[in-house]
Parts: sequence; structure tokens; C-alpha cells
Amino acid sequence: MLEPLLAGEVALPVGNVGEPFVDADDIADAAVTVLTKQGHIGQLYELTGPRLLSFAEAVAEIGKASGRDIRFIRISHAEFTAAVAGYELPAEFAWLLNELFTEVLDGRNETLTDGVQRVLGRAPKDFSAYVTETAATGIWSN
Repeated sequence: MLEPLLAGEVALPVGNVGEPFVDADDIADAAVTVLTKQGHIGQLYELTGPRLLSFAEAVAEIGKASGRDIRFIRISHAEFTAAVAGYELPAEFAWLLNELFTEVLDGRNETLTDGVQRVLGRAPKDFSAYVTETAATGIWSN
């Protein structure tokens, strides 16, 4: 599903909801830490990034870091469902996307936590750092 991004457009059925985007490396580092070091039994760590971003803001940051004009377009759920169907995804993946954009992205995650700091002893990686590093790989280039 990288094609729309490479074409310069990201169309999703989500409004101006802030998401605490967390870097996958932070998640992996936290998992390794809690599984290999003492002191984490019985602890609950909710991992988030350091700030809330809407999908439009996240797409804008990707565009800036990659030096590309990438637009975010809010579409209806019906338009999104039709577009997903065009990719002939497995039913369980299509269900997951539907669940994400109809149930999960409703504002319930507009909260930041200190989980990464508590587990790793450092601040979580900011989305801007992630997009800068990723753009440098050339993956978002035409």
C-alpha cells in the first residue's frame, strides 16, 4: 500500500484526531528490555511517541522529510472500503483496516504516556526523527 504515498496522495477516512505515533524501534527495545532485564514483573507499560499528530500532520512531515508534495485527503468510510477491496487483501486484513478506521481512531488514543521513558530510561523517538531517517533510505522516492 506504498503506491498511493509514492503517487503523492494519502486518502484515509480519519479526521483531525491526534495519534501518539510510536516508533517500532522503541517498541522492540522495550520488549527486549522487559524480557531480558529484572524489575519488570507485574508492570504495565503503555508505549506512545512524545507528541500527538493527526494523520494530515504525519503525512505533511513525511512530505517535508522526503522533499515531495504529498497530500492528505479525508475520504468517506465507503470510499476507503471500496479502495481497500481493490487491493484484494485477505479478509482478516480488510477487517483489521475497517476496525482501525471505524472504531480505534475515534480520539480514544489522544493521550501521551511515559512508558518508553520508564522502560528504557530515555525519551521516545519523535515522529520527525523517524521520517528523517526513513526518507534518507530513499524508500519514499519515485
